[in-house]
Amino acid sequence: MEFKSLIKSLAVFFLMAVPAVSAQAQSKVIKIDNPKMTVFLPPSGIGNGKALVALPGGGYSHLAVYHEGFDWAPFYNQLGLAYAVLEYSMPKGDRSIPMGDVDAAFKIMADSASQWGFHPDSIGIMGSSAGGHLASTMATHPTENCRPAFQILFYPVISMDSGLTHKGSRTGFLGENPSEELDAAYSSEKQVTSATPRALMLLSADDKTVVPANSLRYFDALNKAGVPASLMVYPTGGHGWGYREKFRYHDNVLSEITSWLKSL
Repeated sequence: MEFKSLIKSLAVFFLMAVPAVSAQAQSKVIKIDNPKMTVFLPPSGIGNGKALVALPGGGYSHLAVYHEGFDWAPFYNQLGLAYAVLEYSMPKGDRSIPMGDVDAAFKIMADSASQWGFHPDSIGIMGSSAGGHLASTMATHPTENCRPAFQILFYPVISMDSGLTHKGSRTGFLGENPSEELDAAYSSEKQVTSATPRALMLLSADDKTVVPANSLRYFDALNKAGVPASLMVYPTGGHGWGYREKFRYHDNVLSEITSWLKSL
């Protein structure tokens, strides 16, 4: 991916009103192509120096850009975070494609940090379902451009182990019949080190799509490596609730995230 063309795209960004954040005085929305990313900046005067790049889920076949992406913008902006939704490319068996998109997105965010009002070393990553796998993958495979400061993961796919993973996500990310070595390399619970960023995981105990053992293994690995980790398991709700207010524990989710971010 050509980073010069990505940065050049910043010169042609435009501001526009989006209904999800229209009630927030002086908030701004910045649309960027290549990769396709929308950045929601908090109203003037309430920024806390942090930013968050969100990766919606969709099993590496599509993206749930609203309830796992755009709908979160007002919440995070009111907490003072700059919030970006990355519409990453589908891998179709080539993991380097979405990983390259995330790498490029973090470079854009870091290069624009002073202009957009946050610290370049305070950019976190958020992911839901397969997006949670991509987020944890970038957290455990940091690059020169992408070194997330923290992780927020919703019902994430963590492992590529055939007995534990979400099969569609595994095939989409690694292709058909990946080797055991490749499975291990992109099973985030097996790649944790003491340098892995702290994490908050939120999921439901009755999730049948991405079984909770994914998050439990990641939590255990982080804990053993001495990395601060928090795990919130709600009794019901299944999979894929995101920001949906009909989720029974929606208010609890907002409260937990708020408290956790304030503790950083």
